[in-house]
Amino acid sequence: MSDAPTRDKNTPVTPVTPVTPTAATDPAAPVPAASPTGRARRGLSRPVAFASIAAVFILFMAASSAPSPLYVIYQQEWSFSATTLTSVFAVYVAGMIAALLVLGALSDHIGRRPVLATAIALEAVAMVLFIVAGDVSILLTARFVQGIATGAAMTTLGATLVDLNPPHAPHRAGVITGAAPTFGLGLGALGCGVLAQYGPHPTRLVYVLLLAGVVLAGLLVALLPETAQRRPGAARSLRPRLGVAPRLRSDLIALVPILVASWALGGLYLSLGPSVAANLFGLSSHVIGGLVVTLLCGPASVTVFLLRGWPTERTLALAAGLLLGGTAVGLAGVQEHSLTMAAVGTAIAGVGFGGSALASFGTLARIAEPAERGELFAVAFVISYLAFSIPAVVAGFAATNVGLHETSVVYSAAVIAFSALALAAQWLRTARARNDDRRDRIAGIQDW
Repeated sequence: MSDAPTRDKNTPVTPVTPVTPTAATDPAAPVPAASPTGRARRGLSRPVAFASIAAVFILFMAASSAPSPLYVIYQQEWSFSATTLTSVFAVYVAGMIAALLVLGALSDHIGRRPVLATAIALEAVAMVLFIVAGDVSILLTARFVQGIATGAAMTTLGATLVDLNPPHAPHRAGVITGAAPTFGLGLGALGCGVLAQYGPHPTRLVYVLLLAGVVLAGLLVALLPETAQRRPGAARSLRPRLGVAPRLRSDLIALVPILVASWALGGLYLSLGPSVAANLFGLSSHVIGGLVVTLLCGPASVTVFLLRGWPTERTLALAAGLLLGGTAVGLAGVQEHSLTMAAVGTAIAGVGFGGSALASFGTLARIAEPAERGELFAVAFVISYLAFSIPAVVAGFAATNVGLHETSVVYSAAVIAFSALALAAQWLRTARARNDDRRDRIAGIQDW
């Protein structure tokens, strides 16, 4: 993938996930073969290390969605409102954003392994807190710690995959980092739903198993070859900084509607989705609660593979249309109490969700110089995760005071409106690009 910002907009791009880029995202950066101390160290081979990091990435994402099917159980046992439920979800996102902004570039300075080891240790603490949780305060603390751990891990895991990417398969890291988040989210929610429905101790078993996985992840990281050289500036890298180069602002603004539409929809499903299934459709099975999330995230992860070679402009338009259409079908299902329509609409919207993430961040990677990507991706990521959390909290408050059905209708209508705005923005960008091309051709003819 070329780093030139003038690259043809119809050129397919490697999938890019919403993680803050580090030095590893620069294809010109060398990949060291030794530890930062200069001494070679024994450990996992590069192919095994690559597969291990991909598995750890999926583990973190699966753990982040595991609480979703359990929210209904917590709500029944501890008698808290939908507002509190979505607040539990929101503190996770707050911790993640804070970690991304503060720790996003730290592994470029102190190495990948120390940051990953710290993130894994924090994730283990979060799992223990989930296991012993007896009230909402412990649950809130667990989710916040988990958010910090996940935020610290996401950036470093993505950078490590780029470091270890096989030379014979240059796009593999991009595909894995593009599909791992949504695949992990769907896997975690569905797996937790099955365990909660059929296993003992529904609010603890999944966290015990995840804790075992986290311990195994720690062992793998201990054997991981260090892929980043130590360099000065670690303390300075901890200072949060957001900014976008003036020439990139119009392109970023054009992407805001689809970022808001897709991530707001994801936030609704991960926070209130199981409650909608239980209260509006009468589906009390915890498997269904997990399946609600999987129906959205599963198609999203598959879409990253299927559309990875498509031009970004075409993918953005398709994604916006599918988000609009899928959400509309899902809304009709809620209105008509049709489970089939709601499920089909969710799956269609899931394809739009995956396509929007793929093309949005692919577009940003295409238009920005390597030195600009860090700040640009950080801003886009903050926009995405604010849309992921704030509307969900507002929806929780509305569900408590107005009703879950009314809230679902208004929320879906807002997603549809932002999807329509995204379609309009994409049409305007395409029309402007065509006009620019036409003017360039006319100017070329006149010069000739």
